Amino acid sequence: MLGMNDLKIGTFCKINNEPYVVLTTQHVQMGRGGAVLRTKLKNLLTGNVFERTFKSGDSIEETEMSKTKANYLYKDETSLYFMDAETYDQFPIPKSILGDKASFLKEEMEVEVLKFEDRPININLPPKLALKIIQTAEAVRGNTAQGAVLKDAVLETGLTTKVPMFVKENDTIIVNTETGEYVERAQKKN
Repeated sequence: MLGMNDLKIGTFCKINNEPYVVLTTQHVQMGRGGAVLRTKLKNLLTGNVFERTFKSGDSIEETEMSKTKANYLYKDETSLYFMDAETYDQFPIPKSILGDKASFLKEEMEVEVLKFEDRPININLPPKLALKIIQTAEAVRGNTAQGAVLKDAVLETGLTTKVPMFVKENDTIIVNTETGEYVERAQKKN
Protein backbone atom coordinates (compact mmCIF):
# COMPACT_ATOMS: atom_id res chain seq x y z
CA MET A 1 0.00 0.00 0.00
CA LEU A 2 1.17 3.51 -0.82
CA GLY A 3 0.88 6.26 1.75
CA MET A 4 0.51 9.97 1.11
CA ASN A 5 4.30 10.48 1.13
CA ASP A 6 4.87 7.63 -1.36
CA LEU A 7 2.89 9.27 -4.15
CA LYS A 8 5.24 10.95 -6.60
CA ILE A 9 4.87 11.98 -10.24
CA GLY A 10 4.96 8.83 -12.38
CA THR A 11 3.91 6.46 -9.56
CA PHE A 12 1.49 3.71 -10.66
CA CYS A 13 -1.45 2.83 -8.43
CA LYS A 14 -4.72 0.90 -8.61
CA ILE A 15 -8.18 2.32 -7.82
CA ASN A 16 -11.27 0.10 -8.29
CA ASN A 17 -9.08 -2.49 -10.08
CA GLU A 18 -8.02 0.02 -12.75
CA PRO A 19 -4.45 1.31 -13.26
CA TYR A 20 -3.64 4.98 -12.72
CA VAL A 21 -0.49 7.09 -12.96
CA VAL A 22 0.18 10.17 -10.84
CA LEU A 23 0.52 13.25 -13.09
CA THR A 24 0.96 16.01 -10.48
CA THR A 25 1.30 16.30 -6.71
CA GLN A 26 1.02 19.31 -4.43
CA HIS A 27 1.55 19.18 -0.66
CA VAL A 28 -0.74 21.65 1.12
CA GLN A 29 -0.51 22.52 4.82
CA MET A 30 -3.98 23.22 6.20
CA GLY A 31 -4.11 25.89 8.94
CA ARG A 32 -4.82 23.98 12.15
CA GLY A 33 -5.35 20.64 10.45
CA GLY A 34 -2.80 18.29 9.02
CA ALA A 35 -1.21 18.35 5.61
CA VAL A 36 -2.98 17.04 2.53
CA LEU A 37 -1.70 15.94 -0.85
CA ARG A 38 -3.58 17.13 -3.93
CA THR A 39 -2.98 14.92 -6.94
CA LYS A 40 -4.03 14.57 -10.54
CA LEU A 41 -4.39 10.93 -11.57
CA LYS A 42 -4.77 9.57 -15.10
CA ASN A 43 -6.69 6.36 -15.76
CA LEU A 44 -4.45 4.32 -18.08
CA LEU A 45 -7.40 2.38 -19.52
CA THR A 46 -9.69 5.29 -20.41
CA GLY A 47 -7.30 8.26 -20.48
CA ASN A 48 -9.54 10.23 -18.09
CA VAL A 49 -7.83 12.58 -15.63
CA PHE A 50 -9.26 13.47 -12.24
CA GLU A 51 -8.14 15.18 -9.06
CA ARG A 52 -7.99 13.44 -5.71
CA THR A 53 -6.91 14.71 -2.30
CA PHE A 54 -5.17 12.42 0.20
CA LYS A 55 -5.01 13.07 3.93
CA SER A 56 -2.40 11.79 6.32
CA GLY A 57 -3.19 8.13 7.02
CA ASP A 58 -4.88 7.53 3.64
CA SER A 59 -3.44 4.76 1.55
CA ILE A 60 -3.87 3.52 -2.00
CA GLU A 61 -3.06 0.18 -3.60
CA GLU A 62 0.20 -0.02 -5.54
CA THR A 63 0.18 -1.80 -8.89
CA GLU A 64 2.89 -3.38 -10.96
CA MET A 65 3.23 -2.19 -14.52
CA SER A 66 5.51 -4.14 -16.82
CA LYS A 67 7.20 -2.62 -19.83
CA THR A 68 8.17 -4.31 -23.07
CA LYS A 69 9.43 -3.23 -26.49
CA ALA A 70 7.13 -3.45 -29.50
CA ASN A 71 7.06 -2.26 -33.10
CA TYR A 72 4.18 -0.23 -34.51
CA LEU A 73 2.60 -2.04 -37.48
CA TYR A 74 -0.55 -0.30 -38.75
CA LYS A 75 -3.87 1.29 -37.75
CA ASP A 76 -7.53 0.86 -38.59
CA GLU A 77 -10.63 2.89 -37.71
CA THR A 78 -10.50 2.20 -33.95
CA SER A 79 -7.09 0.77 -33.00
CA LEU A 80 -3.36 0.82 -33.59
CA TYR A 81 -1.57 -2.52 -33.91
CA PHE A 82 1.80 -3.44 -32.47
CA MET A 83 4.08 -6.51 -32.48
CA ASP A 84 5.96 -7.59 -29.36
CA ALA A 85 9.70 -7.52 -30.16
CA GLU A 86 10.41 -10.74 -28.22
CA THR A 87 7.37 -12.98 -28.77
CA TYR A 88 6.20 -11.56 -32.14
CA ASP A 89 2.63 -11.51 -30.78
CA GLN A 90 0.46 -8.83 -32.38
CA PHE A 91 -1.97 -6.79 -30.28
CA PRO A 92 -4.17 -3.69 -30.64
CA ILE A 93 -4.41 -0.60 -28.44
CA PRO A 94 -7.49 1.64 -28.96
CA LYS A 95 -6.88 5.07 -30.53
CA SER A 96 -8.99 6.65 -27.79
CA ILE A 97 -6.44 5.61 -25.17
CA LEU A 98 -3.34 6.67 -27.11
CA GLY A 99 -4.75 10.08 -28.02
CA ASP A 100 -2.12 12.45 -29.48
CA LYS A 101 0.62 9.81 -29.23
CA ALA A 102 -0.82 8.15 -32.34
CA SER A 103 0.16 11.14 -34.50
CA PHE A 104 3.87 10.49 -33.86
CA LEU A 105 3.91 6.82 -34.90
CA LYS A 106 5.42 5.64 -38.16
CA GLU A 107 5.56 2.05 -39.43
CA GLU A 108 8.11 -0.27 -37.77
CA MET A 109 8.91 2.35 -35.11
CA GLU A 110 9.95 0.78 -31.79
CA VAL A 111 8.04 1.97 -28.70
CA GLU A 112 7.82 0.98 -25.05
CA VAL A 113 4.49 -0.68 -24.21
CA LEU A 114 2.99 -0.50 -20.71
CA LYS A 115 1.23 -3.67 -19.59
CA PHE A 116 -1.25 -3.98 -16.72
CA GLU A 117 -1.82 -7.58 -15.61
CA ASP A 118 -0.11 -8.75 -18.84
CA ARG A 119 -2.54 -6.68 -20.95
CA PRO A 120 -1.07 -3.92 -23.19
CA ILE A 121 -2.74 -0.65 -22.23
CA ASN A 122 -0.56 2.27 -23.37
CA ILE A 123 2.77 3.28 -24.91
CA ASN A 124 5.67 5.55 -24.01
CA LEU A 125 7.30 7.57 -26.77
CA PRO A 126 10.86 8.87 -26.69
CA PRO A 127 10.95 12.57 -25.67
CA LYS A 128 12.14 13.61 -29.14
CA LEU A 129 11.63 12.07 -32.59
CA ALA A 130 13.15 12.72 -36.00
CA LEU A 131 10.41 13.11 -38.63
CA LYS A 132 10.59 14.05 -42.31
CA ILE A 133 8.66 17.03 -43.70
CA ILE A 134 6.47 16.02 -46.64
CA GLN A 135 4.77 19.37 -47.26
CA THR A 136 5.45 23.00 -46.35
CA ALA A 137 5.31 26.42 -47.96
CA GLU A 138 8.40 27.94 -49.54
CA ALA A 139 10.12 30.79 -47.72
CA VAL A 140 9.24 34.17 -49.26
CA ARG A 141 11.72 37.04 -49.20
CA GLY A 142 10.73 39.69 -46.70
CA ASN A 143 8.71 37.35 -44.44
CA THR A 144 11.33 37.51 -41.71
CA ALA A 145 11.17 41.25 -41.08
CA GLN A 146 9.32 40.74 -37.79
CA GLY A 147 11.79 38.19 -36.41
CA ALA A 148 11.13 34.49 -35.94
CA VAL A 149 8.30 33.74 -38.35
CA LEU A 150 6.88 30.23 -38.39
CA LYS A 151 5.02 28.31 -41.09
CA ASP A 152 2.98 25.09 -41.08
CA ALA A 153 4.64 21.82 -42.05
CA VAL A 154 3.04 18.41 -42.56
CA LEU A 155 5.22 15.57 -41.29
CA GLU A 156 5.44 11.99 -42.60
CA THR A 157 3.05 10.77 -39.88
CA GLY A 158 0.37 13.32 -40.85
CA LEU A 159 1.10 15.59 -37.88
CA THR A 160 1.12 19.34 -38.63
CA THR A 161 3.51 21.56 -36.68
CA LYS A 162 5.02 25.05 -36.92
CA VAL A 163 8.59 25.31 -38.24
CA PRO A 164 10.98 28.21 -38.98
CA MET A 165 11.00 29.68 -42.49
CA PHE A 166 14.40 28.15 -43.42
CA VAL A 167 13.09 24.58 -43.12
CA LYS A 168 12.17 23.01 -46.49
CA GLU A 169 10.28 19.97 -47.80
CA ASN A 170 12.21 16.68 -47.38
CA ASP A 171 14.17 18.09 -44.42
CA THR A 172 14.18 15.93 -41.31
CA ILE A 173 13.40 17.76 -38.07
CA ILE A 174 13.40 16.87 -34.38
CA VAL A 175 9.96 17.16 -32.73
CA ASN A 176 9.13 17.20 -29.01
CA THR A 177 6.63 14.33 -28.50
CA GLU A 178 5.07 15.92 -25.41
CA THR A 179 4.18 19.24 -27.07
CA GLY A 180 4.36 18.44 -30.79
CA GLU A 181 6.64 21.44 -31.29
CA TYR A 182 9.67 21.83 -33.55
CA VAL A 183 12.97 21.52 -31.65
CA GLU A 184 15.68 21.68 -34.33
CA ARG A 185 16.68 20.48 -37.76
CA ALA A 186 18.15 16.96 -37.67
CA GLN A 187 21.81 16.56 -38.52
CA LYS A 188 22.40 15.24 -42.03
CA LYS A 189 24.24 11.95 -42.22
CA ASN A 190 27.31 11.80 -44.44
